[in-house]
Amino acid sequence: MPFAQVQPVIQLSVRGLCTKPYQGHPRGCPNWDKKDGCPPQARPLGEVMDLKRPIYVVWNRFNLGAHVDKMQIKHPKWSERQIYCCLYWQTAARKQLQWEISEALMDIIQFTDFGPGDDPLILTCPEACGVNVTATLELTGQRDVEWPPIRVAYQVALIGHKK
Repeated sequence: MPFAQVQPVIQLSVRGLCTKPYQGHPRGCPNWDKKDGCPPQARPLGEVMDLKRPIYVVWNRFNLGAHVDKMQIKHPKWSERQIYCCLYWQTAARKQLQWEISEALMDIIQFTDFGPGDDPLILTCPEACGVNVTATLELTGQRDVEWPPIRVAYQVALIGHKK
């Protein structure tokens, strides 16, 4: 099962990646300062999660390469940008992550110090809270993280105790 107990690598500067320009978005992500859970409203991890208690990283390893291969066959005239567009694969990948979270939660609650009445905090956008997701994933043994993703795309969540 793709989850592990690790101390996340906190590097608040990763929140600034959301403001980096990319194609069609000269000021970075359009969710910056607009969407709940996104910077700068998203608080640093240490303000929302108890860092002294166990924290679990749950991940989904989405086969982006298979998706791209399928899209190239289905849409042979599409550009590479269109084929890799997250609008066409992210929903499926996030659904897989939600399934992994629910599976991990069963084990985490059963075999850890989460007790009845404990409401685990689940963060599905840990980078918004200043977590270096790549470095944190490497602590779990995942070494094939690509940025930008070409063949494999990871979605990551943290589960821990509320502060």
